[in-house]
Amino acid sequence: MSFSLAFHPRLLDTLRSYDRSRWLADVGAGVTVGIVALPLAMAFAIASGLPPGAGLWTAIIAGFLISALGGTNAQIGGPAGAFIVIVYDIVERYGVANLMIATACAGVLLLLLGFFRLGTLVRFVPVSIVIGFTNGIAVLIALSQVKDWLGLSITHMPGNFFSQLRTLTQHIDSFNSYTFGLGTACVLGLFVWPRLTMKGSPVMQVLEHHTVRHFARLPAPVVALVTLSLLAKVLEFPVETIGSRFGGIPQALPAFALPDFSWGTVRLLVTPTVTIALLGAIESLLCARVADQLSTDAQYKKHDPNQELIAQGLANLVVPFFGGMPATGTIARTVTNIRAGATSPIAGIVHALTLALIVLVAAPLALHIPLAVLAGILLFVAWNMGEWHEFVRLRRFSNHYRLLMLGTFLLTVVFDLTVAVEVGLFMACALFVRRMSALFRVERQPEPGIDTDTDTDTGAPATPPPQRPCATWRLHGALFFGAAAKIDPIVQAVETGPPGIELVLDASELVALDTTGLDALAQILKAVAARGGRLSVIHLHEQPRSLIARSGFGAQLAAQGLPPDGPEIIDPCADARDRE
Repeated sequence: MSFSLAFHPRLLDTLRSYDRSRWLADVGAGVTVGIVALPLAMAFAIASGLPPGAGLWTAIIAGFLISALGGTNAQIGGPAGAFIVIVYDIVERYGVANLMIATACAGVLLLLLGFFRLGTLVRFVPVSIVIGFTNGIAVLIALSQVKDWLGLSITHMPGNFFSQLRTLTQHIDSFNSYTFGLGTACVLGLFVWPRLTMKGSPVMQVLEHHTVRHFARLPAPVVALVTLSLLAKVLEFPVETIGSRFGGIPQALPAFALPDFSWGTVRLLVTPTVTIALLGAIESLLCARVADQLSTDAQYKKHDPNQELIAQGLANLVVPFFGGMPATGTIARTVTNIRAGATSPIAGIVHALTLALIVLVAAPLALHIPLAVLAGILLFVAWNMGEWHEFVRLRRFSNHYRLLMLGTFLLTVVFDLTVAVEVGLFMACALFVRRMSALFRVERQPEPGIDTDTDTDTGAPATPPPQRPCATWRLHGALFFGAAAKIDPIVQAVETGPPGIELVLDASELVALDTTGLDALAQILKAVAARGGRLSVIHLHEQPRSLIARSGFGAQLAAQGLPPDGPEIIDPCADARDRE
């Protein structure tokens, strides 16, 4: 692990060869994704137990910082669906003020991860754990929106999964058919709109008018938000809106405010801080990898994970001072950005500026947005977020994979993401140790025979037998703490074998050795010495050879009187094998 203060945003590389054509492409993509981000940012904040303005200004401030300072070309930062469950739980347990402190502390932690160049470690999280908690979060997001989708009169929703189910069941008699209709229409519209307006569809073949084609390019969430809000307003549906619950969105820049920070509070918020930082790192770097895979630009550079974590850390450190919520890379908006033609971080900066302009100019219009429409958008997000086909594919994979994925999924739903990831990583490590230990084995090689050819003159054997009995064992795999017990058959064979044995360990297929494995070799040497024999280790690879030399075990082998080759002893049974 190394520490580096190197700070090199991708934006600096972009500006060296920037031209007018790229500028136009980035502006178009930035405006498009800015419009898409508007309903999502509000919906994520409301679902997290925060006012809609918190989501909007998080998308603006964090989106600007992540694009300007990050290590990717096209990633869009802001509030994400994955944070809904986490933020709601933190607000429920600790309050909004402590959420801000935890977010800022998570930003510091992300900065340290970036400066210590630990961005690549996120890739070590098994894909089964990522899929498990992603699907679990999707289920919880959908469950959290049932209240607003059905229009139930619930003052406060608990954070616990089973408590939420019980609360929804107890208030089902307050069902609002108007709210349900708007939410359902929103979900259906989000599924149908892209299929109706895609190039070559029957609808677009009939409606060839130029204006219609431009209208068809509007993002589905924006179309649903505008049309259904107008419908509810004109027909005066009795549904709850942003205005009726929150009083609207402030049409001004957010005020800078310092949270009530103390060391005692920070100590209480260790778990929320680590959760936000871990989830933010995983989401942002997974999103960056998706962006790398989607880009078709020949000049596109792969993301810098450490620079990206630095940008994520700075964004999460700054946003709480303006009343924002945790931010990370967002896959849906990043994909929209790339498909809209983005070529550089300029598109992400334009997205933030577009969103800020909309908020400052059109904030009063948000008063009339029904919460059922935002619930429909989030139900659609939850559906797209989950990788539901992975449940069907489980039968193709091992029991280890199934246990990790289903265990993480159930723990995420029933408990929370922190428990799920912690237990999931523990299970992954335990299963990995078990699997690697199963791959290690020792095999006894055939004993060298004695040549029975005799001298025709004297009748004596043509070649004398070896002076000591020889035995050769071959080691396969990695000899580490999880497999050290598999050395016991060698020790038992030495203890019950003839005295004065020449024992040879063939390490040609030993790929790794740790200190516990080295201790196991020392036990073999001890058993051999007790029987008056000698131990040789041959054909060592670089890593085992280095450890044996540094530990002094090589010197112990050489002290037996055999000529060493570094820590490796020549094979004293080679002559006997050659005579076979």
